[in-house]
Amino acid sequence: MKRLFFALLIILNSCEQEPKNKTFSGPVFGTSYSIQYFSESNLNFENQFDSIFHVINKSMSTYMVNSDISKINRNESNNIDEHFIKVFDASKDIYKKTDGAFDPTIGAVVNAWDFGPEGKIINLDSLKVDSLMHSVDLNKISRINKTIVKENPYTYLDFNAIAKGYAVDVIGEFLEHKDVDNYLVEIGGEIRAKGKNIEKQSAWRVGVEMPHFDGSQSVIKAISLKNESMATSGTYRKFKVDENGNKYSHIIDAKTGYPSKTNLLSISVITENCMTADAYATAFKAMGIEKVKTFLKTHSELKVYLIYENENQELETLSLNGFPEK
Repeated sequence: MKRLFFALLIILNSCEQEPKNKTFSGPVFGTSYSIQYFSESNLNFENQFDSIFHVINKSMSTYMVNSDISKINRNESNNIDEHFIKVFDASKDIYKKTDGAFDPTIGAVVNAWDFGPEGKIINLDSLKVDSLMHSVDLNKISRINKTIVKENPYTYLDFNAIAKGYAVDVIGEFLEHKDVDNYLVEIGGEIRAKGKNIEKQSAWRVGVEMPHFDGSQSVIKAISLKNESMATSGTYRKFKVDENGNKYSHIIDAKTGYPSKTNLLSISVITENCMTADAYATAFKAMGIEKVKTFLKTHSELKVYLIYENENQELETLSLNGFPEK
């Protein structure tokens, strides 16, 4: 299950905002959101934002007992809404393209490692992991119209590695439907930008955070985004330490059932929509640097920025497919 390991720096003007500049922020999805837009009519959509968040939570939050996905996981219902359909279909597509590196059925294993809402398994060992892995495989779940069919009743769906990005897109599409041409939407570090920052008469600027295991924050670079989305995944903020002092990642390898053990610390993906960027950022963490480089040779639509440790435990960065330098 994916959590935020890539901070967003929104460079705002310290001067008084113009009347037509609207900025909203608050808690959502266990993290926070920030929305800034410019509208000629000076419209306020805060209530609509809250309604969108509620509907998406009701559909796909594993932390809500009565959400659609929670009922499906308990085999109490198989009914889904349009939001669920879009995320499920996108997950299937990316699952196939990444040869299973992105797999939202890893949820039961994520819980077992104590990174999900269900609680960990005590004395987790290889036998228990192997048993849980029998329920992991997105091919074991299908969609028939507005219903979900599971081959294995123990299969547990978890869209936390894609749903925040999807919610960002829904907010962006809502604003565009309201004729808003300049906005920046961010939820838990996943972002979507359109047009420009009218106050500054420049592209939207966001910051890439330097990985720090101690919880401190600093920015390694700032870039401009225009009509693009960006999402990140990493391990430097969400990890656990066992009784022997070993760190293990929150990102579980869908092939093995164990925490990912690559030297990648942070992955940022830029593409057209945030849902896609969100899912690929998670998949790339499990794939590792060499597989990512090979994959990107045939996926020029994805711009990627990697931060990793070399063999001397020194930080290095790698920009691929034209990820912006500034």
